[in-house]
Amino acid sequence: MKVRDLMQREVASCTPGTDLATAAMIMWNKDCGVVPVVSPGTRKVVGVVTDRDVCMAVATTGKAPNQRTVDEVMSRTPFTLRAEESVMDAMLLMEREHLRRLPVVDANGSLTGILSVNDLIMATRSGWSRTKPHLNPHDVMRTLRGISTHRTGAEAESEQLVAVASTMA
Repeated sequence: MKVRDLMQREVASCTPGTDLATAAMIMWNKDCGVVPVVSPGTRKVVGVVTDRDVCMAVATTGKAPNQRTVDEVMSRTPFTLRAEESVMDAMLLMEREHLRRLPVVDANGSLTGILSVNDLIMATRSGWSRTKPHLNPHDVMRTLRGISTHRTGAEAESEQLVAVASTMA
């Protein structure tokens, strides 16, 4: 099974200059927790911003969301997938990097879709509406378990310090 078989093709995005209030409204209106950040014009994925990024930026700086931009808080080195990659490889990447969602890009790095854990879960249902093979629920559960495992020690501390530093910039 390929990523293209499960990915969502209609994806809301924003640009680095988008204010955090607008990014939060995109998440609210689209019922999602991440928005890919694309360069204007090319739609090349340059980052991702999460609901947690927005929340932490507002909570730790005292600035209103409309006074901060996505560029200040986004992850600048997003993991991405290509539509022709295997879903199993995508699940391993999600598990290894603790990611619930992955932007899907074309050969130029332009946004073409997104794959989420929700897409994986829905593909385990019997009677699934798409004409694709089903995913093994045990494989999806392994991925969810890996994503949900808490990072410990120096790795977690380092990530927290980077996150706090980026919100203070």
